[in-house]
This record gives sequence, structure tokens and C-alpha cells, in this order.
Amino acid sequence: MATRKSIATQSAGDALVEDLKASLDQAEKLLREAAEATGDKAADLRARALKAVDEGRAALSETQENLMAQGRKVVQDTDEYVQANPWKAVGMAGVAGLLLGALLSRR
Repeated sequence: MATRKSIATQSAGDALVEDLKASLDQAEKLLREAAEATGDKAADLRARALKAVDEGRAALSETQENLMAQGRKVVQDTDEYVQANPWKAVGMAGVAGLLLGALLSRR
């Protein structure tokens, strides 16, 4: 069950990252087209804008790597806990199921 949740979270995170990367690519393309259509001052503006886009892309990549590492750590820690304490894990799952059942039956 935790594996499905982590896969769903990972897929949603990957989709978000891909959307942001696509947006950055589109912005870069538009900046290049705009800079080619105007004069020297626009070239300086274009260079600064492209630098900002590159910095944003680098920050996004770093954030993605950090989040993926944190996610892997959580999954590994959870797996180790369940392996070391299987009956506690079964008990916690049972209690969670009872609470969820109680909450859903009220509606």
C-alpha cells in the first residue's frame, strides 16, 4: 500500500516537474524570438532573461533531486521499520482501518 502511494506521489511530482520544464523551455523560446526581432538593448535583456531561465532550471533540477532522495529515504526507513516490527505495523494498519471505517460510516 505504501508503495502504491509513493508511486502515485512520484508520478504527480514527475508530472509537475515536466510541466515546469516545458514552461521554462517555452519561455526560453519566446525570449529568443523576441530578442532577434529587436535591437542591441534587447540582446542584453535576452542574455539576462536566459540566465534567469537557466538558474531556474538548475534550481528546479536540484529541488527534484532533493525530493527524490528524501522520498527514497522515507520509503527505506518505513520498510526497515516494518521488517523490524511486523506486528506493530499490522496493529497500526488495523487501527488506521478502524478509524477510517468509523469516519466513512458517519457520512
